[in-house]
Amino acid sequence: MCGISALLLADSSQVAVGELLESLGLLQHRGQDAAGIVTCGHKGRLFQCKGNGMVRDVFTPPRLRALSGNMGVAHVRYPTAGTPADSEAQPFYVNSPYGIAMAHNGNLTNDSELRHFLDYEAHRHINTDSDSELLLNIFANNLQKTGKFRINEQDIFSAVEGLYSECRGAYAVTAMLAGFGLIGFRDPHGIRPLVFGRRKSLSGKGFDYMFASESVVLDALDFTDIEDVQPGEVIIVSKSAVTRRRLVVEETIAPCIFEYVYFARPDSTIDGIPVYNARLDMGVKLARKVKQELGDCMDIDVVIPVPDTSRAAALQLSHELGLPYREGFNKNRYVGRTFIMPGQEMRRKSVRRKLNAMPTEFKDRNVLLVDDSIVRGTTSQEIIQMARDVGAKKVYFASAAPAIRYPNVYGIDMPSRTELVAAGNSDEDVSAAIGADRVFFQDLDDLVASCRLFNPKITTFDTSVFDGKYVTGDVTPEYLEKLEERRADCSKLKADSADNEVIGLHNYK
Repeated sequence: MCGISALLLADSSQVAVGELLESLGLLQHRGQDAAGIVTCGHKGRLFQCKGNGMVRDVFTPPRLRALSGNMGVAHVRYPTAGTPADSEAQPFYVNSPYGIAMAHNGNLTNDSELRHFLDYEAHRHINTDSDSELLLNIFANNLQKTGKFRINEQDIFSAVEGLYSECRGAYAVTAMLAGFGLIGFRDPHGIRPLVFGRRKSLSGKGFDYMFASESVVLDALDFTDIEDVQPGEVIIVSKSAVTRRRLVVEETIAPCIFEYVYFARPDSTIDGIPVYNARLDMGVKLARKVKQELGDCMDIDVVIPVPDTSRAAALQLSHELGLPYREGFNKNRYVGRTFIMPGQEMRRKSVRRKLNAMPTEFKDRNVLLVDDSIVRGTTSQEIIQMARDVGAKKVYFASAAPAIRYPNVYGIDMPSRTELVAAGNSDEDVSAAIGADRVFFQDLDDLVASCRLFNPKITTFDTSVFDGKYVTGDVTPEYLEKLEERRADCSKLKADSADNEVIGLHNYK
């Protein structure tokens, strides 16, 4: 899962890097592995700074001062394809044709096929294992076919239309053509989010334009007329005009439902659905599930959220059950999100560094802990043990999402079924594995209903991690087996020390 943004300022004397940096800070929750910015300055010259680490670590004041120009693209990364290597920090860049920088959120499902095509037919060199570099080179190859000295909007539309027919999977993309402008587009199913907005330029002449993964970025930077880039739509922002066209209209539009469960910030709105409100309704429906399953045996004393994502659901659940809501865990905000940390052992150690249980809220009580989901079970197990260590009598555990039993192939790094605690296991098995007295999972129909409540026009969501149904229709057991091998935790950790053999085209030094 990644976060992307792009900005073009109407006033060519202004610099875009400050607000691009701020956009990455607002999207830091989507990726904490690497960050990067590429800007375009005078005469189309590109400037870049990118590398592994948090936003605050990658962008030092001297590096920021070197990023001149009134437009740019930016990216925060958590690796879902390839490795966590420094060379795979985005945005990626190719000099031919025209000079293109691209930031990508998602995951391609036919990357092996694309890699073969680019090598054997297009003769384009791919320097990393990242599918984002493949996506960039497919787009560049399509533009190259024009053979023109200068291109126009129609050439770009044709290039992206070709990309749509060649690339399968999930992708939200922001790209920049040197000296020309910005491009934003989403995959035909709309699996990954992308929003677009504008604001009046501070100079009073014209408008500034911005793309971002979440609406909260545009809200914070005072952009208005915020809207979702439609699935299969391409928006081109040049120095003189905004041109848009929906090139592909799929029968099945399926935004990833996990955005609403976990990834997106609660103050974002994605595809017309306010994330916070959807999570509140998840709490309403989860309360009904708890009440139904416990019946007359209801002995819960207090509802406690696992911070932060589950707070909205836990608050509404406690209200529905008529039980007190308490903050029982104090969070250290300087530790990253454990779900997106590579390595089971690193995740396990991080939980207790990140959370501290307050004994007064647990001692001699039967507690219902509420979390957004249960993925590997590592975090849940540690949190439950923390509750018992400070005196909880019983620990029930409720998940605002259904049991995750299948791998994700569209940009969330939980591909191996062997890592999923609920895969092939009953609810009782999961309870035993994480040490809970009982576990409650949201029903899938209720989760979908919570999101559709705010935008009934969306009839389908990508729910593949819950039901194993992949909307792109090209995910085979063989593909899943290969993907599991490539994304195994041990492979990621080994790759950290192997990056010194990759040419440092990415370096900011």
